[in-house]
Amino acid sequence: MTARWAVDVVAPQRDLEITWEPISLLFKNQPDEDSPFFPINTFTHGLLRVMQSVDAEEGNEAARRLYWQYGAVLHHDRADGKVDLMEVAAGDATRFLAAAGLPASHNDAFGDESWDATIRERMQAGLDLTGDDVGTPIIAFDTPEGRRGVFGPVISRQPTGADGAEVWDAMVKLATAEGFWELKRTRTEDPQFPARP
Repeated sequence: MTARWAVDVVAPQRDLEITWEPISLLFKNQPDEDSPFFPINTFTHGLLRVMQSVDAEEGNEAARRLYWQYGAVLHHDRADGKVDLMEVAAGDATRFLAAAGLPASHNDAFGDESWDATIRERMQAGLDLTGDDVGTPIIAFDTPEGRRGVFGPVISRQPTGADGAEVWDAMVKLATAEGFWELKRTRTEDPQFPARP
């Protein structure tokens, strides 16, 4: 949801150039093998390896296209009952690569642990800006005082139009205010996704 807001709403109004960076919930949360989160975290970690392969060989915009396909299937199609998440998780990334118009050869990265060092390094760069007691999303941006990073915003609806850009401005203002650390409330609704990308 945050990615769609940043790309569809904020970037055109604030002239942003977005670079996609990885965060692995498998590495971040380290679920036990008997945890119900272990299978899906392991699967999405494989997808992240594929995304890093695409980013390295095809570029960041291709990585974004692939990420959009991940979201379309894992959020929209699952919510619409068109796909069983565990059936998808038992597979690989070929369906996503095909939908994004990318070479199937990137699927070789799915089980390739050699991508993990890159994922850890790039993920740590984000955590170095926010601290370790955060999740995803993390947004980092440059300011005159240096690079800043924040966890969030966690949103259940995509702010649109001028309001969407003002949410960005407010986030930047808070993130650059000396002494500001956290703003949070309990979520009371599921994500209200915009149209399937």
